[in-house]
Amino acid sequence: MRDEGIRQRLYVKIPPERLGAVIGEEGRVKREIEERLDVSIKVDSENSMAIIEGREGSQPINVMKAGEIIKAISYGFPPEKAMALLMDDQVLIYVDLREKLGDKPNHIRRVKARIIGEEGRARRTLEQLSGTYIQIGEDFVAIVGEYERAMAAKEAVEMLIDGRAHSTVYRHLESLMRSIKKREKFKL
Repeated sequence: MRDEGIRQRLYVKIPPERLGAVIGEEGRVKREIEERLDVSIKVDSENSMAIIEGREGSQPINVMKAGEIIKAISYGFPPEKAMALLMDDQVLIYVDLREKLGDKPNHIRRVKARIIGEEGRARRTLEQLSGTYIQIGEDFVAIVGEYERAMAAKEAVEMLIDGRAHSTVYRHLESLMRSIKKREKFKL
């Protein structure tokens, strides 16, 4: 017996500077998430938070998906890239640089520079090889993509954090992607 009066509710903290991106011009982004996932989103700008509720008859998983999209936007992804999370096979992965490196700002800054690369080349190469989207924030790296591909990109990022050479990381990622593509080919 299910109580129809109980609706799932999720609270997502948003950095104040990303509130506008979550809402979108004239509420476009918020409205699109609400319509596509059949949820209601209230943005509490005073507490810098989104409150997501399932509507009557909506799937509980949709509340979680809306939360992941809002988290992705709050991590700095453009809404168009965050919307990839609408697909069932897409995930959002978060790598906390403080957890891996400690709180030393200079160390975090140096490692972020390695992940970004000269003029953003390293990040772009990781994205192209893995077929994912990668966003580097103040003290984190976030990845959006199909699960296996996102995990491969995460592994590559962690290798860069550990100080491995870019060429070694790229070769390793290429090898992982060959295996993933082979499995994808046989799943069809």
